[in-house]
Amino acid sequence: MANVEHGGRPADAFGTAGTGSRLRAARLALWAVAAVLAIRQLAVVLTTPSGDRLTDLETWVGPAGVLHVTGSLYDSPRFTGTPFGGLVLKPLTRSAEQALGWGWTFGTLLLVVALGMVAARALPQPAGRRTSLLAAPVAISLLMLSLPVRNTLWLGQTSIIPVLLVLLGCFTVRGERASGLCVGVAAALQPTVLLFAPLLWFTDRRRAALSTGVTFAACTALAWAAMPHDSYTYWVHHMAGAGLGGKADALANQSLHGALLRLGLTGPLEIALFLVLAAAVAVLALRRAVRYAHDGQLLLAVAVTGCAAVAVSPTTWQHQLLWVLLAVVGRVGRRASDRYVWPVAVVLVTTLPAKMMLPNMPVVYPLRDNIVLLAALAAATAVPFLSRTSPYYRAPVPAEYAGAVPARFRRVPLLPLLRRVLTRPNLLLELLLIRVTYAAYQQVRLAATGGSNAAGRATAEHNGRHLLAVERLLHIDVEHAVNHAVVRVGWLRDFFDFYYESFHFVVPLTVLGVLYWRRPVDYRWARASLGFTTLLALVGFWLFPLAPPRLMPTLGIIDTVHGVQDFSKPDYGTLTALTNQYAAMPSLHFGWSLWCGIVIAVIAPRWWMKALGLLHPLFTVSAIVATGNHWVLDAAGGAVVASAGFGLSYLFQGPRARTVAAVAGTGAREPARGAAAG
Repeated sequence: MANVEHGGRPADAFGTAGTGSRLRAARLALWAVAAVLAIRQLAVVLTTPSGDRLTDLETWVGPAGVLHVTGSLYDSPRFTGTPFGGLVLKPLTRSAEQALGWGWTFGTLLLVVALGMVAARALPQPAGRRTSLLAAPVAISLLMLSLPVRNTLWLGQTSIIPVLLVLLGCFTVRGERASGLCVGVAAALQPTVLLFAPLLWFTDRRRAALSTGVTFAACTALAWAAMPHDSYTYWVHHMAGAGLGGKADALANQSLHGALLRLGLTGPLEIALFLVLAAAVAVLALRRAVRYAHDGQLLLAVAVTGCAAVAVSPTTWQHQLLWVLLAVVGRVGRRASDRYVWPVAVVLVTTLPAKMMLPNMPVVYPLRDNIVLLAALAAATAVPFLSRTSPYYRAPVPAEYAGAVPARFRRVPLLPLLRRVLTRPNLLLELLLIRVTYAAYQQVRLAATGGSNAAGRATAEHNGRHLLAVERLLHIDVEHAVNHAVVRVGWLRDFFDFYYESFHFVVPLTVLGVLYWRRPVDYRWARASLGFTTLLALVGFWLFPLAPPRLMPTLGIIDTVHGVQDFSKPDYGTLTALTNQYAAMPSLHFGWSLWCGIVIAVIAPRWWMKALGLLHPLFTVSAIVATGNHWVLDAAGGAVVASAGFGLSYLFQGPRARTVAAVAGTGAREPARGAAAG
């Protein structure tokens, strides 16, 4: 009141104005990101040669396209739509031929934008102002990044239309009959959408359900009258399109039918098992969807039903999997730290290739080959989404934060909003992010300059000669002498080969595992330092491709790990296709081992544990030089990036606490100003 009386603004007005401006800035930034992603997708499609893009659309409308007035829709295996879909698209053939590419791609982008807008408006209420303003650009951006949308744009498919029609019928169109009309047309285009009819019926929208069935029947009958031969081919000969498109056991078919075929089941047994499983999934998913709809989470109910449609369809190709992405709206977990697991998993599954989600190991092939199907099944039948009546729906158990740890420098930490969390992070989320991060690291490392091409090898060998000259100047060029001395001693050679191949991943993962279980606060600090170290190493690989000693033709180094190599082959080395053989500077073998040694030396409670931890980088530097895989200066580079990793962690997040108890005590005595977090 005093501020008002003296002509000033109320104290909270400044905070409200600041929050509003930040919210507007964030909204503009997110819309800019969505626009950039849309432009990028448009450019990727339209800059690709005509024979390599919109392949499905060109098959439909080309000189011998199946959408011409004459001929059967199913003369080409590429057309997998219903006869009604063909009937609707036939009149568009001429215009599609005249503007093939631009018109179709722009139209698809507009459909994606409309889908994102409708989904954002359909979020469960009450939604906060921040959520309402930011939901639309976030939804559109996720759609642009998703594999289903990217495949739809690339192939020239129509799979976005049924999803959009269902959302329009459930959330936008007024009147139950009009809603049922939208859903019925969607079902006529994609028959498994008929699962939404029982959802409408059991959520007290029976007129909409009846309208859905009548519309579907009318559209199908119209197509049968206009194209009886094609209708018979689709509905009878191919059993509702089950035999159309690619092979049913292809990895792109993410349905229960495709998964059973990939597992080796065939014939009547497979068909019977598929029908039983599909019926069970449909019933369970519809029961869950009805419950969520009555709970006020209709968008989640629609997503659950759509995920069931993905599973029970005989063929569900990759461009038809948008229902899985919509399941991101469900809330899972009582703790705030668990709340991110499900949305992160859904986004990663729908935006990244399966090989980035799971390692290239035969034992996990059944999981990797069906990962999108498993996500759909989980959303439809298993994931325990929270009810809006749950006390944890809007207010999950908050994370415990520690107070600030005093820093030596005034500007540290640079990110004061990040605070040190006392509890351990969600294990599933950690494993998922570690796997995806490492897969991205492998891809960047492989793509770094200096790959298997001749120019890259020449550059790497040129840099190798310069590095050797520097080592000779410093009198540390001991690689040849050490390598040949170790080769003469059989047991020593075997020891260093084993150490080089075995401990590079085992020790860092063990350290992270122990810290996660015993010292969660230190786990976050150590994980951040390791991440910075690896990121800096990737920059080094990219800027300075370097041939290791074993790949220098005239140096005479004996490759004890990989065996004798043939320098005459243009794609030198048996591992070139798997990893960049010229990513030697800095040495992450030594950088990661030094990280392990420092972490153990800092945290271990006994002096002998600290000493044992420091032996690891010593053995590692000996192994990488003795086996001819790195120069001495590579190890120095590894030490630099490891030290910089710890330094950046300190700079951005502040110093680590000496003990968890001290951190907790500090948090109890003073308010947290954001020392560090993971």
